[in-house]
Amino acid sequence: MSAPLFLLEAGALAGAAIGSQLALEGAEGRHAATVRRITAGERVDVADGIGAVARCTVLSSARDALSLRVDALESVPEPSPRLVLVQALAKGERDDLAVEAATELGVDEVVPWQAARSVVVLKGERGERSRRKWEQTVRAAAKQSRRARVPVVAPLASGADVRARVAAADLAVLLHEDAGTPLAGLSLPAAGEVLLVVGPEGGIGPEEAEGLVAAGAVACRLGPHVLRSSTAGPAALAVLSAGSRWR
Repeated sequence: MSAPLFLLEAGALAGAAIGSQLALEGAEGRHAATVRRITAGERVDVADGIGAVARCTVLSSARDALSLRVDALESVPEPSPRLVLVQALAKGERDDLAVEAATELGVDEVVPWQAARSVVVLKGERGERSRRKWEQTVRAAAKQSRRARVPVVAPLASGADVRARVAAADLAVLLHEDAGTPLAGLSLPAAGEVLLVVGPEGGIGPEEAEGLVAAGAVACRLGPHVLRSSTAGPAALAVLSAGSRWR
């Protein structure tokens, strides 16, 4: 069984060295010591969310902190190709479920998208609160799945923003139930950015789909069934990952 992983702020492991001591404090320290009840002699991993990992042994445990000895250091490179999920806003927290599962399945960035048919409409401070909630969801899912790199949560994107991302990507895929190209047979680039666009519950409207294809997206179908917005993105990411980074 792999050691539990705890996340620090970006760059927090910059001064760490093998044999040095490290204090796990704050919310992560309380969780480790009070909730997980981790004690001296156990193994834990500590990551900074941007690729640095310290493999540690617990020296002592306090009420809200652990004292650790660094046994090994590792730098996890950014994956290639980089997988980006453009997830349309959905009602009933289905988009949150999609983001959580996508993180567990290896997504590198998630882009909240205010699609034309999105029932949920987010603007201003409400939109920023929703984005921060996605960040919390992504961080918790990355920790649970032992990821050294926490996916980026981009600002809320408009249709124009998504078309620009499609045009700049090395490969952009639009999931669409009427598409003739199967996702499983798609050839992926060896490097760069692969963008996956998933619409809301009501699907992507014809004009919006045409605009994305015109910008360079390849319309693909995932399978014979129509999936919920919370399921389609993670299922497609599993297919793309199996065809690229999991070989």
